[in-house]
Order: sequence, then structure tokens, then C-alpha cells
Amino acid sequence: MNPYAKPSEKKVGARRPKISHWPSAVETRTRHERQAEKEAVAAERRAIKKSARRHLKRELLAEMEGEIEESSNIEARNPKH
Repeated sequence: MNPYAKPSEKKVGARRPKISHWPSAVETRTRHERQAEKEAVAAERRAIKKSARRHLKRELLAEMEGEIEESSNIEARNPKH
């Protein structure tokens, strides 16, 4: 799943809403169980997004540190008077 997908784009593939048209006699889950399952999926999505944000932040910081080191090497070779 794309962690930055729009809400309408998240409901594809295995993540699509599963609508069951079963009578209450056949459906054994309670309302609370269905709600708990829905919240678990939402929590998993939040965790994926959080992980993606942390990963991108680490990459950005590493890239910025590389640029700082490069600029300090350039200044060491060409000192200003």
C-alpha cells in the first residue's frame, strides 16, 4: 500500500471494503468486533505512514549531512580571505 495514497486510493486490492450481505443469524461478529477490526486496520495504516515519514526524514538528514560535508571540504580547499 502506498503510505501517501489519498483516501479514495486506499480502498483497492486486498484493502477494499468487504461488504457482506448476511442476515444477523449468519453473521456471528458483534458490532464491537467489527469496529475493533476496523480500528486495527486504521492503526496499521497509521503505523505504515509513521514508518514512511521516519524513513524519509532519515534519508533527508543523511542527504543534508552529505551536502554539509561536501561544502566544508570545498571551503577547506578554497579558504576565504
